[in-house]
Amino acid sequence: MQKTALITGIAGFMGSHVADHCLKEGLKVVGVDDLSGGFRKNVPEGVEFLQGSVCDPVFVKKLFLENRFDYVYHLAAYAAEGLSHFIRHFNYEVNLQGSILLINESVKHDIKCFVFTSSIAVYGPGQTPMTEDMVPRPEDPYGISKYAVELDLRAAHEMFGLKFAVFRPHNVYGERQNIADRYRNVIGIFMNQVMQGQPMTVFGDGLQTRAFSHIDDVAPVIARAPFVSAAYQQVCNVGADQPYSVLELAQEVASAFGVEAQIKHLAARSEVVHAFSTHAKVRGLFGDGAQITLKEGIQRMAVWAKARGPMASVNFNNIEVNKNLPASWRPQL
Repeated sequence: MQKTALITGIAGFMGSHVADHCLKEGLKVVGVDDLSGGFRKNVPEGVEFLQGSVCDPVFVKKLFLENRFDYVYHLAAYAAEGLSHFIRHFNYEVNLQGSILLINESVKHDIKCFVFTSSIAVYGPGQTPMTEDMVPRPEDPYGISKYAVELDLRAAHEMFGLKFAVFRPHNVYGERQNIADRYRNVIGIFMNQVMQGQPMTVFGDGLQTRAFSHIDDVAPVIARAPFVSAAYQQVCNVGADQPYSVLELAQEVASAFGVEAQIKHLAARSEVVHAFSTHAKVRGLFGDGAQITLKEGIQRMAVWAKARGPMASVNFNNIEVNKNLPASWRPQL
């Protein structure tokens, strides 16, 4: 009998790609999204789409009552680490409380596996390369919320037997990313700026490093999780190995668009300076995967971005704390 999967954040970047691979795995897919940051056109053909928020307890309860899910893939989130300091209530409502509603219903309806996308933001500063045996020390509300969900899943397993698999992706980029978001996804921001003839804005000196991960290094692994029993009750980093500085990234983006790199340095903001992780564990469970190089991944995304065209940057209109908010993040009139 065909298995059914619920995917939250289905109209978003990662959710839509995970859905592609779930369909290839032969799953029936029901996808939900409130379209606050995703786009209806991202939803793959063959998905049963329902618009609604994972933060709405009535919607979530009805969702589970009217469908029989075997697996839940929870990707709905607002993943802006730096901005999360200034939108603390919103961050915890979306990234923590919404997750708990889904976990509650998954327990009550005997879900066979709950697949959760966490983040390497849980590790905090000064822990590189980041390995799964390190004690998380998140320093921003986004990382705190993700780690709290990880802990809750383990507690739900101990109390109720809910099986789960947790992935900690990092700096994921690729086709279908929301390049209009001013606060996250630096590659999308750079590409949008280049297409508008603007300089690429870099916080601080640009020497901070990240291992930028193409979506094809991440989505297939997440989709396969319920079919790899050894991954149950495990936490895995997933993504690219090689870190690059933000300045090196800017050069790659400019090269993909055939222009000289124009960079505007902004005041440094509070952020982890170096963030990259090891992936021996996930490769031991799932194999080596695609391993897309940064140059190849940037070029592939650039082809998509050129076809998509530039987008007007969107303000986050519900900033809760203005103190120490970077000037470049203040609402643009």
